[in-house]
Amino acid sequence: MKLYIAEKPSLGRAIADVLPKPVRRHDGYMVAANGDCVSWCVGHLLEQAEPHLYNAEYKSWRMQHLPIVPEKWKLTPKKQTKGQLAVLRKLVADADVLVHAGDPDREGQLLVDQLFAYLKVTKTRRAAIERVLINDMNTAAVQRALQNARKNVEFAALSSSALARARADWLYGLNMTRAYTIQGRKVGYDGVLSVGRVQTPVLGLVVRRCEEIDNFVSKPFYEVLAYLQTEHAERFTATWQPSEACEPYMDDNGRVLVKALAENVVRRITGKPAIVSKLEKKNKKQRQPLPYSLSSLQIDASRRYNLSAQETLSVCQSLYEKHKLITYPRSDCRYLPREQYAQAKGVMSAIKANESNLAGAVDGADNSIKSAAWDDKKVGAHHAIIPTLRKLASGGLSTREKQIYALVARQYVAQFYPQHEYIETRVEVLIEQGVFTANSKQVTQAGWKVLFEIPGNNNDKKAEPAHSLPALEKGQNLHCEKGELVEKQTTPPPYFTDATLLAAMTGIARYVKDADIRKILKETDGLGTEATRAGIIELLFRRGFIERKGKQIHATAAGRGLIKALPDQATLPDMTAQWESVLEKISQRETAFNDFMQPLELQLRTLIDQSEASGMSELKGVVAVQGKGGGKRVFSKKKRSPGKKTVAKKTSKKRTSKKKVAKKKAAGKPGGRYE
Repeated sequence: MKLYIAEKPSLGRAIADVLPKPVRRHDGYMVAANGDCVSWCVGHLLEQAEPHLYNAEYKSWRMQHLPIVPEKWKLTPKKQTKGQLAVLRKLVADADVLVHAGDPDREGQLLVDQLFAYLKVTKTRRAAIERVLINDMNTAAVQRALQNARKNVEFAALSSSALARARADWLYGLNMTRAYTIQGRKVGYDGVLSVGRVQTPVLGLVVRRCEEIDNFVSKPFYEVLAYLQTEHAERFTATWQPSEACEPYMDDNGRVLVKALAENVVRRITGKPAIVSKLEKKNKKQRQPLPYSLSSLQIDASRRYNLSAQETLSVCQSLYEKHKLITYPRSDCRYLPREQYAQAKGVMSAIKANESNLAGAVDGADNSIKSAAWDDKKVGAHHAIIPTLRKLASGGLSTREKQIYALVARQYVAQFYPQHEYIETRVEVLIEQGVFTANSKQVTQAGWKVLFEIPGNNNDKKAEPAHSLPALEKGQNLHCEKGELVEKQTTPPPYFTDATLLAAMTGIARYVKDADIRKILKETDGLGTEATRAGIIELLFRRGFIERKGKQIHATAAGRGLIKALPDQATLPDMTAQWESVLEKISQRETAFNDFMQPLELQLRTLIDQSEASGMSELKGVVAVQGKGGGKRVFSKKKRSPGKKTVAKKTSKKRTSKKKVAKKKAAGKPGGRYE
């Protein structure tokens, strides 16, 4: 008997659909006509054991226990999935061939591998386990995946890398959370001060942005426009480019801060002759926008529909698992395998049937075009998120599902439109030895950009304004009719929104000064993974470290206080870069698991010592807050009235119990998320 183990029931059903019929359904598994079985993990069946399962004393949060470093790591079954674990235990014991069908990513690899280890599958049997990688749950795609099964041992290094990250996150998050929560209680803060390798640098981004806005002082700066005329009375404007001699009167961004300097330029150029000193014309092309990864989809959905990252992920999971209308959604890739190109006509037909607003776009597409999206070299375990071949009966989707499907579909259709082409002109004009420039863009072929102009297409991209210049030649004489002084004000950076915070997490390298660390972050996923970013942002809301004000994300007093108390290395993305560099080497078999874990244990001891010297003064008087996805609930202690008598024992016990529950919620377990 061959046993397929999927990560979720939906994928298990998709596998069963391609096995010999009839398929008999049982509690927790299915059996095909040839005797092969399909079962699933219902996500994570196992979790890292809580500290008190290593030592009962760890139930109390005390500094003398830290750092907690297990000598032998334990996994424990989740209470709500023990029944499914029992089903798998029996099936694994009876199976002749085991097939790993976990999600095609690092975490999916580890999830099923840990199950095999927990069930004590022998080394001989583990060496024979097969691995199938399924990105698309439609029948044809699942059949292809099963036909292209590989040896699971080929992915052992990937699993080892995921295990290293999971254990490191547990060690760092649990120990740092306990250390700073204990220190916070000393100054009266009775909430959980959770710290994580990813969540804390994300919080640091928000806190530093809020502080930058708080401390910002607006200053005026000045620009000069020249109104120019050709000999044929054609008019255009050009903008002054200050020379090096003006640098003492400018800020770091090249803006002129001295009004008198700009006024002098206006006086000098008004009514004076001008000459075209440089003229550049370039034919340019803009490639089709790549299909979506999860983060890029979440960013667009937030900008257009004001959806949080978690909301978009939930909708994507429904479109993937329930409706089978899109491919695997937790993808960090924006490219497609070349073999997928053969399905393009079928996918386009499905889009036309499922999204009426794109029917005209599908009809106008050229299926012979092959964009840069099809590139085997840039596709890993999973490819970009695209529509599947499935056609759904009308009325089967919610409003949110329709919106997300339309975004994914439009991005795919764009691959079959020509590139956007235009002529870019840049002219440089000399007036009284001062340099002025003007630019224009003339579209010669709209190409894929016509998709963003389709009525009712619900996109967030607007047509670009036309910029035109008269026909000019180098050396041509012009006349400056007048100069104009334009006074502007410097503005603070904007508060983060869901979209811009996600963009900052994926493009975290631009917030890093160290060149080596910046390079590492550019080559990795940034902060967090496609699967975890949404949850990390929501966790910060639940902890009461950040809050929403309209679309803006603000740091709370608790969030600011925590970042002030922590050492810089805990609040910056540098550590993530260093970790990811080593984890990638583990996955490539270039370094060993222990070479990563041992230095971390030493580092933890130093960080815990630093926590005791932190002071936590910023958290004095701050009320602990917890919420749900941006909402919040305040936990505060009621003061007993002077002279109030103690109640009877029975009532006292009941009330003490409620108090313990509230205290546990406010300042107990960190919630199992340690990234």
